[in-house]
Amino acid sequence: MRSLLFVPADSPRKFEKALTSGADAVILDLEDSVAPTAKANARAMIAEYAGRLRAIEHAPHLIIRINALDSAECDADIDAVCVHAPFAIMLPKAAGGADVQHLGAKLAVREAETGISDGSISIVPIATEHAQGVLNLASYRGASRRLFALTWGAEDLSADLGAAANRDGSGAFTPPFALARNLMLFAAASAGVQAIDTVFTNFRDPAGLAEECDCARRDGFTGKMAIHPDQVAIINSAFTPTRTEIARAQAIVAAFADNPGGGVMSIDGRMIDRPHLIWAQRLLARAEGN
Repeated sequence: MRSLLFVPADSPRKFEKALTSGADAVILDLEDSVAPTAKANARAMIAEYAGRLRAIEHAPHLIIRINALDSAECDADIDAVCVHAPFAIMLPKAAGGADVQHLGAKLAVREAETGISDGSISIVPIATEHAQGVLNLASYRGASRRLFALTWGAEDLSADLGAAANRDGSGAFTPPFALARNLMLFAAASAGVQAIDTVFTNFRDPAGLAEECDCARRDGFTGKMAIHPDQVAIINSAFTPTRTEIARAQAIVAAFADNPGGGVMSIDGRMIDRPHLIWAQRLLARAEGN
C-alpha cells in the first residue's frame, strides 16, 4: 500500500476528490479533523461513503481513523463503522501492542454481532503520538494477527514533548522525531508488517514531498500518508518499484530457484546472497500489489 489519503469524514466534497486521486487507500477521519460537535454526523456519513466505494471497481481500500481508545467517542465510532466492514481501523494515540489487542477484542465482538468474518478488519496504529508510544514500540511484535501496518505521527508527539518544532530550518526532522521515525521502522520490521511514513504537511511543496518520499523508500518504508489529493501521484511514483528494480528482483529470485542449495552467487558481476533474495521477494510482492 503506497498512498493513504486522509479525508475528514464530515466532508463529502473532499471524499469525492479522494475517489479520483489514485490513492491506494482512503482514510476517513473521525478524529482530529472533525469537530466534537460534528462527530455524530460524521459517523452517520460513513454508510454513504462505504456504499460509494463498494460500487466502484478497483476502489481504494477503506480505512477509518477512530478516536483514541481512552476517549468518550471510541465505542460509538466502532459501533458506527464496523457494520460496513472497512479494510482497517486506524488507531490514534496507540500506546503499544496491548492497545491493538484491546481494539481487536472490541472488533471481534462487533464482527460477530454483524455477521462479518472474524478477524477481517485489520488495525493500523499510529504508534508514536506520545512518549509512551515511542517507548513501547517493541511490543507490537506478535501482538495481533490483525496488525497490518505501523505508521507514526510527529504533530501530537510535539505537543506531548513540549517541543517548539519537529523540523529544523532545512525541513528535516529534529533528532527526537527522527528517532521516533526510525524506531517505528524497526518496530514494523520486527512485527513483519508494512511501515507507512507520516504526512508531509506542506502540500504546496511537491519537491519537498518527493525528496521525503525518496528518503523514506530508501530506508525501508513501503508507503506514505497524504493530506491532499495532489500529493498522491508523487507518493505513488516514489513507492512504485521501477522496471529496472523489478527486472533485478526477478533475476535474483530466478537465480535462487535454479540453485536451491546455493548460498552465494553472482549476477552481473555482483555478489548476492539470502538477504538479497528476501529484498527481491518483498519488492516483487509490492509490485504485484500496486
